[in-house]
Amino acid sequence: MPAPDQPHDQPPGQDDSPALAPAAESSLEPRARSAPDDAPAVATFRFHEELNDFLAPQRRGHAFTARCARAATVKHMIEALGVPHTEVELVLVNGESVGFERLLRDGDRVSVHPRFETFDVAPLLRVRDEPLRVTRFVADAHLGGLARLLRLAGFDTLYDNHYEDARMVAIAEHEGRIVLTRDRELLKRRELTHGCFVHALKPEQQAAELFARLDLARSARPFSLCLECNMPLRAVAKAAVTDRLPPDVRARHTRFSTCDRCQRVFWEGSHWRRMRNVVDRLLAGASGET
Repeated sequence: MPAPDQPHDQPPGQDDSPALAPAAESSLEPRARSAPDDAPAVATFRFHEELNDFLAPQRRGHAFTARCARAATVKHMIEALGVPHTEVELVLVNGESVGFERLLRDGDRVSVHPRFETFDVAPLLRVRDEPLRVTRFVADAHLGGLARLLRLAGFDTLYDNHYEDARMVAIAEHEGRIVLTRDRELLKRRELTHGCFVHALKPEQQAAELFARLDLARSARPFSLCLECNMPLRAVAKAAVTDRLPPDVRARHTRFSTCDRCQRVFWEGSHWRRMRNVVDRLLAGASGET
């Protein structure tokens, strides 16, 4: 497998949005109070699990109060505090499940949750209308190595290191793909509905992160896609590709597959065994095996 692209290794910066004015930090809920209709609301926020990674350090792991912009929605404030909306699965305001468009009011208590793994939230209102029927991706320019590993596991993954942000969002919207990126600002685009911020820096760790977060192991189909073209591979008779094989491969192997787009031929040699080991580690890690 060619050397993977180097991932972007700068941690996401904190969002200093001018729409957010600081309020007194507190782990306690604010007392309800009346305020003029045109006054900014002060709400209490609590972000859960990995969403805390996007917050300023002093706001992680506990409830805090923040002054909201006038007529601020749930989505506006979540992103003003630094969390991309694509990372959020469920928002509760005063204990009630709401959508991103809900306007915040003075004294609201906002609880923001990532994707749940331990209990079923189907009876609650999720912030997206419906999940994607097919898991497929478009990866940004810093995630070429991850894109190849996802293709290796059988997941349709578009990648081009010349993709601009607007192009990626358009592809995701038109084709129902999940945007993979380490650019937090990209995930805040209003028209983007499905995306994942990739925390890890190395390709195999990034793939393991996605396998755990998106439960990919159950739908993996290793060695079904071309690593270069992202097109389906198909079995091919040896006689049909004999003239394209190195002499030692022709002598020692009998099973082959090919990509109809790039015309590459694949067989189960030493490179295949190394890739098989990578896939086995991803599947074992997703199942909790050691």
